[in-house]
Amino acid sequence: MSGPVCLITGVGPAKGTGGELSRRFASGGYKVAMLARNEENLRELENDIKGCTAFPCDVSNLEELVDTISQVKARLGHPSVVIHNAAKSSRGSILELDPEDLEKNFRVNTTALLYLARETIPAMLEAGKGAILVTGNTSATRGITNWGFFASTKAAQRILAESIAREFGPRGIHTAYFIIDALIDTPRTRPILGAGKPDEFFAKATAIAEEMFRVAHQDKSTWSFTVELRPFGEVW
Repeated sequence: MSGPVCLITGVGPAKGTGGELSRRFASGGYKVAMLARNEENLRELENDIKGCTAFPCDVSNLEELVDTISQVKARLGHPSVVIHNAAKSSRGSILELDPEDLEKNFRVNTTALLYLARETIPAMLEAGKGAILVTGNTSATRGITNWGFFASTKAAQRILAESIAREFGPRGIHTAYFIIDALIDTPRTRPILGAGKPDEFFAKATAIAEEMFRVAHQDKSTWSFTVELRPFGEVW
């Protein structure tokens, strides 16, 4: 199968952000490499979405991540779009959380992004084009009670993404950071965190995927870096 390659980390269950990103890029003509720890879920999506291939991988294991990226290149080709959607979030008081959890959050949220960039940018530079997209949220812009480990590593992720954008944008690589200020409507989140909430309280994963696909294909004369997405009813 010919066509450009899109690599996506953090591909969770169907109807989640990762699953809908996979579906949207596959429908847009991409060969999609789906990375996540849950192999069973990936295989279900692989069978459901034409053009998607499962690559079970724990992105916190950096050696495994590098090896998996090599497998993607060998089987599908060099990615022209990379989406870092995987996230690690530890919740609790700074006085009570295990400091090791800060390192675990940083490894998934930030260090994994570095490795993704280092392993894929050289081929993008050779081609003279490419896109690196990162899903974030408002934690990347402010500290939040009981989310200090998550917020600090997402802020680092945002700054790393901006550094990548500034260094490689002039050489044809478009990097964009998506601040999703919303609870995403998935079968998992709605009953637990959004019970009784109206539809306008949620962001649709399909709509997020559509916007990220659009940004990945922006004209280079009008590239975005920070893209904020929130439901129309959100107070901000």
